[in-house]
Amino acid sequence: MRIQRLDQTSKKNLLEDLLRRSPNQYTQYEEGVAQILSKVRAEGDAALFEFTKRFDGAEIHAGNILVTEEEIERAYREAGPDFLAIIRKALANIREYHEKQRRYGWFDTKADGTILGQKVTPLRRVGVYVPGGKAAYPSSVLMNIVPAKVAGVEEIIMVTPPGKDGKVNPYTLTAACEAGATAIYKAGGAQAVGALAYGTESIPKVDKIVGPGNIYVALAKKAVYGHVSIDAIAGPSEILVLADETANPRYVAADLLSQAEHDELASAILVTTSAELARKVSEQADRFADELSRSEIIKKSLEQYGYILVADTLEDAIDAANEIASEHLEIMTRDPYQVMTKIRNAGAIFIGEYSSEPLGDYFAGPNHVLPTNGTAKFFSPLSVDDFIKKSSIIGYSREALEKIHRDIEAFAEAEQLTAHANSIKVRFDGGEGSL
Repeated sequence: MRIQRLDQTSKKNLLEDLLRRSPNQYTQYEEGVAQILSKVRAEGDAALFEFTKRFDGAEIHAGNILVTEEEIERAYREAGPDFLAIIRKALANIREYHEKQRRYGWFDTKADGTILGQKVTPLRRVGVYVPGGKAAYPSSVLMNIVPAKVAGVEEIIMVTPPGKDGKVNPYTLTAACEAGATAIYKAGGAQAVGALAYGTESIPKVDKIVGPGNIYVALAKKAVYGHVSIDAIAGPSEILVLADETANPRYVAADLLSQAEHDELASAILVTTSAELARKVSEQADRFADELSRSEIIKKSLEQYGYILVADTLEDAIDAANEIASEHLEIMTRDPYQVMTKIRNAGAIFIGEYSSEPLGDYFAGPNHVLPTNGTAKFFSPLSVDDFIKKSSIIGYSREALEKIHRDIEAFAEAEQLTAHANSIKVRFDGGEGSL
């Protein structure tokens, strides 16, 4: 891995480098995505089946697009009892964590008859996109479905691309059934996003689409926003490790590579105050990269977006971490909890050398759907809040309104909205409400 001194120039270059990975930079695909969405909107199932044949090589039709009970039973057998036991342990942790995020309505009443409050309502129907193709991600299934279930969403419609044989990965199906998906459809890519956004003869329109995918999925979600809500436009995975001389270089290198193996566009960054640690991590990362199964992807990722930055002080390192605003941030310093209090921008923060990032991916409980590409400066992890909406409650008695009606009328007249003023005035002028 490349080692650089952390200064304003190296930080600026790194940030520019990382921004090139954003889905917003891939505008050359937008026209193709728009054409797919337009065709699905106009032709429904016919277009969905056509694109599934073209892109996934699978013969999908109205009779087999919905995953059946028999297919789910077969998936359970193929996944096996050991995997099922692991899924259920992870589910318990994820559910327990997200139940602490529940929101409740509230009302505030006063003696004069004023009632103010907030009504919390779960979304009725949500679409969950789960990637397929080269890899299966049952962990993504759990992380997207569980908070929706905890929020009280009635219908959770999952879509995932089938293999050429028309089947869905058994681990994905098992996870979906355990997490509580209402229905599972064999559809992927931009065409599946379009089906969820507009509805087809087979797939119902949803209120919100969540879940990660490739660049076509990301751009499709961006394009349908407004027809439906979306969680975010996800970019490639990323990790930043903040470490001092007390960190174990083997642990740091292993954790950096845990994200580099995701994708050639994945980013792995170490910011440290120790030049010696930087050297040892670089050497260890090279050794691991030669040994691991996804060696080619890891090496390409590190070559393009792997950095080791050596900072003069821990404060400089923390400032850089906040500026980068990484999806995953590991803190391996002498006093990691103290450092954690100074972190403003990160999707998930992992504290100490035994809190490796994959712990969060699979098992600990917090959601692993996290903001990427610096959006941790203003976005949060996927949560129960993503699956609810809030309505304001306002109730006034005549007594309460009478005290303030002239203020409201004056306010409305200052904006030259006389109908607004009249709506209040008619209640106290003793007439029939004419101006």
